Order: sequence, then C-alpha cells, then structure tokens
Amino acid sequence: MTVLLVLFTFLLFLLIDYIRSRGKIAVITPQFKPLRALFNGFFMPENLFFHPGHTWALAESPTLVRVGIDDFTAKLLGSVDDIQLPNRNTWIRQGQKFATVTRDGNAVSLISPIEGTVTDVNYARLKPGTIQDPYGEDWLMTVSSPDQKTSLRNLLHNGAWKWFIGDAVNRLHPALAQDGGEVVEDFAVKMGLDWVSTAKEFLLN
Repeated sequence: MTVLLVLFTFLLFLLIDYIRSRGKIAVITPQFKPLRALFNGFFMPENLFFHPGHTWALAESPTLVRVGIDDFTAKLLGSVDDIQLPNRNTWIRQGQKFATVTRDGNAVSLISPIEGTVTDVNYARLKPGTIQDPYGEDWLMTVSSPDQKTSLRNLLHNGAWKWFIGDAVNRLHPALAQDGGEVVEDFAVKMGLDWVSTAKEFLLN
C-alpha cells in the first residue's frame, strides 16, 4: 500500500509539472539573437536551454530547434582550425557527440543538447578562427525534434544554468571574473592551462 501511495504521489507531481509547463516551451518567441546578460564573466541568454556540455537549444517551433555553443565554450575554444558538423538528415541523440573541433592538431567533441534529425548546418559562418557570436550568427545547426518538450526538460535553464556556470568558474579559478567584466577569449591558454585537457573536461569528452 505504501509503495502504491509513493508511486501515485510521484505520478501526481509529474502530472502537475506537465500541466504547469505545458505550452511554455512551445510558445517561446523565436529570436535569432536571444536576449543576453553577463553572469560570472560570460553572456547567458535567459531564453535558452543548456546542456552540461556547454551547448544550447532554442525552440523555434513545436518541432524545430536551433543548436549552438555557449559563450563559455566559445571563449574556451579560442581560435580553432576546423569544425566538423553532422550532415543533413543525420539522426542525433541527446548527450551524443555530434561535432568535432580541431585546434593545432588536437580535437575535442561537442555534445548535442537535443535529439532529432539535422535539418541545416551553418557552414557558411563556421570558418577557422574564433566564434564571435555563439548565440546569434554563429549557431551550429537546426534539428527537427519530434519529442522536443522531453528533450528540453532534460536541460538546464535560467537559475540552474547560472549556478552551473558559477561552479565552472570556481573550478577554473575563483578570480576568473572577479572584476565583474567579460572573460577574455581563449582564457584557458592565457591562464596557462592545457587547452586539450581543459576543453575535454568541461565539454564532457
């Protein structure tokens, strides 16, 4: 009887959460350039959903999701030589390595924040050099995600993401953004850290 009561309570909370969140994800206003705010030295749009591997997802319709890297990743990667993305019509899974970034002969992977079929890739913008606009022009790909709501619920949002970034900064160096300003590009190398091991650690390779 106790087990049934616990199970019923759990299902009730799931139902309440579903009712409260129903429609919230689907009605996100599509924005090519999401709103940005500086937090712990990094820009963080409030209308994105983030994977712990520092990639983001933006719902642009009930099924279409735009995907990119966060400001932390852009500044961590620095000047890259190449970015390899999946081909159109490729099925990718949430949490799967979907892209490879190469720098000075070393490669690290990016983790997909969403599950679905790749519909477009942004090779026109993703050229050698630094990624200047990770939340806007330098997005990575778009994905047709049939179970978009479930995928987005598995990601971090707003307060949870702020805590996650704060923890990342403290792990790197508490004084990284101590003055309240923006963290510089290629910060890992400029801090004397090994680029490969640092990128692999924080991008969950």
